[in-house]
Amino acid sequence: MAKRTILVSQGTCCKSAGAEQVYTALKKEAVKWGLEDEVEFKQPGCHGFSQIDPAVIIEPDGLLFAGVKEENASEIMQSLLPGRRPPEHLFYTEPHSSNTIPYKQKIPFFSRQQRFILHNCGTIDPGSIEDYVKGGGYEALHKAVYEMTPLQVIAEIEDSGLRGLGGGGFLAGNKWRLCYQSPGDQKYLICNADEGDPGSFQDRSLLEGDPHAVLEGMLIAGYAVGATKGYIYVRAEYPLAIKRLQIALQQAREQELVGKNILGSDFSFEMEIFQGAGAFVCGEETALLQSLGGKRGMPYPRPPYPVVSGLHGQPTLINNVKTLASIRWIINNGAGWFRAKGTEKSKGTVVFSLSGKVVNCGLVEVPMGISLREIIFGIGGGIPGEKAFKAVQTGGPSGGCLPADLLDTAVDFDTLRDAGSIMGSGGMVVMDEDTCMVDTARFFLAFSLKELCGQCTTCRLGTRQMLEILNRITRGEGRPSDLDLLIQLGEVVAQGSLCGLGRTVPNPVLTTLRYFRDEYEAHINEKRCPARVCKDLITYRIDHEKCKACSLCLKACPTAAIKGNKKQAYLIEQDRCVRCGTCLDLCADRFGAIECI
Repeated sequence: MAKRTILVSQGTCCKSAGAEQVYTALKKEAVKWGLEDEVEFKQPGCHGFSQIDPAVIIEPDGLLFAGVKEENASEIMQSLLPGRRPPEHLFYTEPHSSNTIPYKQKIPFFSRQQRFILHNCGTIDPGSIEDYVKGGGYEALHKAVYEMTPLQVIAEIEDSGLRGLGGGGFLAGNKWRLCYQSPGDQKYLICNADEGDPGSFQDRSLLEGDPHAVLEGMLIAGYAVGATKGYIYVRAEYPLAIKRLQIALQQAREQELVGKNILGSDFSFEMEIFQGAGAFVCGEETALLQSLGGKRGMPYPRPPYPVVSGLHGQPTLINNVKTLASIRWIINNGAGWFRAKGTEKSKGTVVFSLSGKVVNCGLVEVPMGISLREIIFGIGGGIPGEKAFKAVQTGGPSGGCLPADLLDTAVDFDTLRDAGSIMGSGGMVVMDEDTCMVDTARFFLAFSLKELCGQCTTCRLGTRQMLEILNRITRGEGRPSDLDLLIQLGEVVAQGSLCGLGRTVPNPVLTTLRYFRDEYEAHINEKRCPARVCKDLITYRIDHEKCKACSLCLKACPTAAIKGNKKQAYLIEQDRCVRCGTCLDLCADRFGAIECI
């Protein structure tokens, strides 16, 4: 009988949930119950389903235990003994029901996805090149180098219809051909792993869970365009990703997959990891080039484009992590296989970081053209706490916020753009009925303002003025004319900014005005926040008929704003109340005497 494999994912999110301690406890229990020779332990990258971490998966059956703690290790290992049953209380429980699902492949979060970019994440050991090779790793590189010319590789990528998955959506094959055709003494290849969007973590998880797939994609791309040096530009805030990249790169060198005469051929390609300092704007390719060249990371005008004149003035191909991880699949399976997935103009699959007010947070990989509804409700399990869905933002802080009546919108580059949003790098933040859309637009605009390089006058001053207006509106000081002014400023910023970041910064404001204008009008005309989020526009009061004078709120109030005597209903002194909500939370499950209006 073949050994059973016990998988305990060790991505950043898994580790933060206690996966390392669970792994150690399981190994100890295996020895205790005499199972050390009958099981194999493996620590893969993140499986993607962050909501159930730490998770333990037992192969080959795919038995999954969710939310495992150290104290559960003994019962899990004992269940592997003859005649023992698995601990059913650790099975995954479906949202909004009490049904349990014991097997990974039956859980909708996994079964409704189509994973090939994320295929190895959660299944192979990222620190083992042997594990990667067992699954067909580096076969595409061998095929490209020995069976295809550089132009044939480029033609295959062109024919596949692969578009850049870092946000721009430019056809990858066209970009490769332009770089191939550009004359230069030296050509460079850069993997853009500078992921800084709030709510985005797919590039990080891919680098942590399947670093060799990215390296193989870089090698094939380098061979195709004639580059001999590659850089992986990854932000220093990703220490685990950097560590696993370093291990993978060293292993590839030892196997003569990186360096001189790769696989015994005439192709030579060297790689280096470059740690970025965390500037959000460096995700823009020209700012990244400036940073990589030792200068301040600031975008510069194009043309010439990097494929013509990039790093050190030489032709430079820049692709995102997910784009490069897709390459081996196209080379191995053919352009037709890839082209069969997705829509007419957006081929293949896309990876999203699903987060916010959704039951099942995590990484999802779905075919282009799937609806927002299928992702949020079919895979994500819907909204927790029986709340109503209100909006979803796609594309990071400069993406648009789309309302409930657009839930059936197809997820692809062009459809999202027409709706006022973007694909971006793959962030997807879900919001429920308790979200104030004015405050949401203010939050994302404030983030973007801090991260802008400040080079363009329209972007620097226009964004600041838009934020000042939003701040006034959330304080109840807005004017009716502010709404048209916000739209005018947003259009000027979008048209007058140099880089893609500046051109998309107004999206949260413009889309919330487009789809949630009534909320802005309530803030301005009625001095009211419908979602009861903006502190200056809400009031807490005590219902005298419900108040039991229990004194819990009185003792907890940080400003002593609650007054009263025993056996008498309390009062809130409004001039002292800071609207922290502590009293509301304390009373909600007891008497419900405190209201927010």
